[in-house]
Amino acid sequence: MKIPLRNAGEVPDPDMKCYLCETRRPRRFCPGVRADICSQCCGEEREVTIGCPFDCEYLREAREHEKPAEVKVEELPNRDIEVSERFVADNDHTLRLAAGLLLDAASAVPGAVDYDIREALETLIRTYRTLESGLIYETRPANPLAAMIHQHFQARLAEARERLARSAGVTTLRDSSVLGVLVFLQRVEYQYNNGRRRGRSFLNFLHDHFRRTMPEGTLPASGPAGSPLIIS
Repeated sequence: MKIPLRNAGEVPDPDMKCYLCETRRPRRFCPGVRADICSQCCGEEREVTIGCPFDCEYLREAREHEKPAEVKVEELPNRDIEVSERFVADNDHTLRLAAGLLLDAASAVPGAVDYDIREALETLIRTYRTLESGLIYETRPANPLAAMIHQHFQARLAEARERLARSAGVTTLRDSSVLGVLVFLQRVEYQYNNGRRRGRSFLNFLHDHFRRTMPEGTLPASGPAGSPLIIS
């Protein structure tokens, strides 16, 4: 029988068993299930069956030792779109804006994980590819969570365009720049995605580096475990 959920700080019963496996002795409090679990279940079920909050100390420790995904450049989607270091530097403002809007969009969708963001990025890129060709056609994901992220991003970006137009008199967000930074973020997602079903390593990356409180002009310089970001 499952033990009752408890809050952090409560003294656990010394005879209790791990909340998940009901076999081993619990060694840590899991904020994802609000109960005590063993170290093995923590490692095996983290971001697989457990939705781990970003501030979990065990999740953050695991992130530090997580090996970066082995991404072959030739296997990345949208390889025909060049995203050079010069492009990233020249479009710093657009990149920070897009990353912040993507973070807001994903955070506004309960249960969204990195794979949902991946789908949303792909349809956003298709949409901006179409705009570059002179057509207006919105590609939407079949996945409802990804679709909500896509819709939220587009709505917030439209608001940003309107604000810029009112303040500067012109729209300074070019579709070609938005397309490029979306491709850049897609490549970063491929590097950060840890393959876990409920993994949010990329979302965690956005949360840490692109929150509204991030100092002006600050950009991360490397991927997980110090791996260089794919620029192309």
